[in-house]
Amino acid sequence: MFKKLTNISVKLVQKYLPDPFIFAVILTFIVFLLGMGLTNQTPLSMLNHWNSGFWNLLAFSMQMALVLVTGHTLANAPVIKKTLKRVASISKTPAQAIMLVSFSSAVACWINWGFGLVVGALLAREIAKQVKNVDYRLLIASAYSGFLVWHAGLSASIQLTVASVGHPNNFAEQITGNVIPTAVTIFSPTNLVISVFLICTLPLVNKAMLPKSLEETVVVDPAKLEDEKPTSYEVKTFSDKLENSKLISMLIGAMGVVVIIYHFATKGFNLDLNIVNFIFLFSGIILHGTPRRFVDAAANAVKGCSGILIQFPFYAGIMGMMVGINAEGISLAGSISNWFVGISNETTFPLFTFLSAGIVNFFVPSGGGQWAVQGPIMMPASIELGVDVAKTATAIAWGDAWTNMIQPFWALPALGIAGLGARDIMGFCLVDLIYSGCIIALGLLLL
Repeated sequence: MFKKLTNISVKLVQKYLPDPFIFAVILTFIVFLLGMGLTNQTPLSMLNHWNSGFWNLLAFSMQMALVLVTGHTLANAPVIKKTLKRVASISKTPAQAIMLVSFSSAVACWINWGFGLVVGALLAREIAKQVKNVDYRLLIASAYSGFLVWHAGLSASIQLTVASVGHPNNFAEQITGNVIPTAVTIFSPTNLVISVFLICTLPLVNKAMLPKSLEETVVVDPAKLEDEKPTSYEVKTFSDKLENSKLISMLIGAMGVVVIIYHFATKGFNLDLNIVNFIFLFSGIILHGTPRRFVDAAANAVKGCSGILIQFPFYAGIMGMMVGINAEGISLAGSISNWFVGISNETTFPLFTFLSAGIVNFFVPSGGGQWAVQGPIMMPASIELGVDVAKTATAIAWGDAWTNMIQPFWALPALGIAGLGARDIMGFCLVDLIYSGCIIALGLLLL
């Protein structure tokens, strides 16, 4: 039965899911029409919202491009290559490979989503080189499935926001006068039980999706995954000496190390996207040995960035239309959230909050952006219904992470590293979406 569900899911996605760019364009059309229909805004108003939001993710786009480039570049350093090979060698069979990637990615994403997204994809690539007859699509999907738990972990943007004193988007503090500590969000029994259960069972779910026969298995040629071999350089001129100077790499690398140490010494274990990229960047510079080798590795990594650079502005435009308000101050995202609030009671409110967040996330695939839309609506409703505001924030966070499984936005860096398209993995991710949705919903209702 499970194999049949997987096969149906894969076939549906292969047949109907368009290229991620077309997917973003179709979402643009849908939000444009829904905005006019549900919030009574004119076409020109919706176009203005689209235009005003179109470039709002430029900084984030650069961050995500650097996640791919710095992570890929670091992985090509000789020391890291050897480490990945050792970890990959733990798995001897396709089943072990799927379980290893799933578990490693989930744990890494719980620690930090940017770190996990890159590490999972890189480990999957290395395993594909060593393990025979493993389905490469499922391997990369398994690496991406770990992203399900990122918004329950240490880099969870919503939970960290409501724990920050004086944060402009800490709507809990603005309404109740108190911050919500991470002890009752990230480290709450509800959140930890759901997280641990998913981290432990997702490897089993992904393993169960392995194709029955070799004929159904899509195997990648390991030679296609091999990166370009380092070039040997002739050092003739002064500029050649500079480009191949280990001293320059060590000096600039040392500056980066000092900054990293100072960051953790003054801010504790605070892993945001900038410091993750900073660590990847300067580790890559040091481990490649010379500026020339580092630059060449980075140039090779940049090839996978086109999807991020082209598609993220369209998602920013979609977000602009989702949060753009009409004359009465109502937005499309607000309308969706208010509808779910209207059908909720004290018992069902966390569940409907989770579901509404999952729907909104499909169009606003950003934790911070989604919280800015739903926080002002869900926090007062939570208090009015007598629901713990910490649980409401947790439910929004889980909804934000949940539908990432069928939203190509976050998968683009992993796909760029893997050299695959969204339709290659989304059929398997759809099964993970169904499974995790049941687990999260039950956890929010019963715990």
